Amino acid sequence: MNAGVYKEPPRELDDVKEEQGGPPFERSRETRRTVCPRLLSADTEDVCIVERLFSSSLVAIVSLKAPRKLKVCHFKKGTEICNYSYSNTILAVKLNRQRLIVCLEESLYIHNIRDMKVLHTIRETPPNPAGLCALSIHNDNGYLAYPGSATIGEVQVFDTMNLRAANMIPAHDSPLAALAFDASGTKLATASEKGTVIRVFSIPEGQKLFEFRRGVKRCVSICSLAFSMDSMFLSASSNTETVHIFKLETVKEKPQEEPTTWTGYFGKVLMASTSYLPSQVTEMFNQGRAFATVRLPFCGHKNICSLATIQKIPRLLVGASDGYLYMYNLDPQEGGECTLMKQHKLDGSMETTNEILDSASHDCPLVTQTYNTAVATGTHVPSSPTRLGVAQPQIPQNLHSRPRHLVVKVSRQFKWCKRSS
Repeated sequence: MNAGVYKEPPRELDDVKEEQGGPPFERSRETRRTVCPRLLSADTEDVCIVERLFSSSLVAIVSLKAPRKLKVCHFKKGTEICNYSYSNTILAVKLNRQRLIVCLEESLYIHNIRDMKVLHTIRETPPNPAGLCALSIHNDNGYLAYPGSATIGEVQVFDTMNLRAANMIPAHDSPLAALAFDASGTKLATASEKGTVIRVFSIPEGQKLFEFRRGVKRCVSICSLAFSMDSMFLSASSNTETVHIFKLETVKEKPQEEPTTWTGYFGKVLMASTSYLPSQVTEMFNQGRAFATVRLPFCGHKNICSLATIQKIPRLLVGASDGYLYMYNLDPQEGGECTLMKQHKLDGSMETTNEILDSASHDCPLVTQTYNTAVATGTHVPSSPTRLGVAQPQIPQNLHSRPRHLVVKVSRQFKWCKRSS
């Protein structure tokens, strides 16, 4: 990183506040004001990375014009707070209330977010061209996860608060594709490049807690993983049209009873025989399946998913590179096929499901029943890339606000550059 580039934050950072908590930087003696271009104006340079500090006005930006420079801006006032330049291209930026992480291909920089000073540098990391890393948002459990190998799925866990390595987790046989912490920083979800198995580990111990199978027919590219705020659900989106939602619950083992029928005896023998099967086959018997699914109206677009509770109803939010934010209802008791509630175009317009029906292609008709309804009635639900449920309750009018923990990166036509992390 080049020396002498850091600019101390001006006094205006006292105005950068969240709904709870104070300014993310300490007050500086310097009062110079630098104008930062409006993020969504027509003449803005292409932005390839943008990360917001929760609901504050603090935004970290990297542009295509200067991919080695990080700008920290007050986006409401349109001012630049400080900037840093690095030796290589910035691939990812992660924020929480204590730390700012800058990920390069073979190094990671850990900044104190209150004064932006570099606290620690992790050098000579395995090649990480995708900039894959995850930072816990918890104040105390500020763990950082990043690939520990370029050939297998090892996860290095680093404690950013105490600045020391915490653990190394052998998560997968193939290289990692996605990482995500839960809100408490005590669980880490991982997926490999094969995309068929998703695992959840305890942090910092590294013990495997859950294992889910996304599918067996084909390998896919996992785009994102996201926990719900209560850590009860985990969503996984990919380059296919299906988003899977898994439920993190431990099934209580029932006390074993002696079988009284020949079918019960056969089942007991079958379960006992699994100990003689290869380990790969035995693992498949213990892997959980999706609790709920979402059928997106597209296939192949980069996307990012998030689970949020809006008006006391669990929602799945999917932001895609087609320029839309999709909102789905999730039934926390029954699961099944989630229903599309609204889709929000990133230019500011909102469309309800009725408007989606009007614009649907006649070649790909929309299915108007949910998965649970189809199972209950015994009807067949056809497989369609635009399968959207439309039987909805009254749609609230105040769901247009942006979710706090969802960052959407869209295509260049919206003056942004999509980047998978």
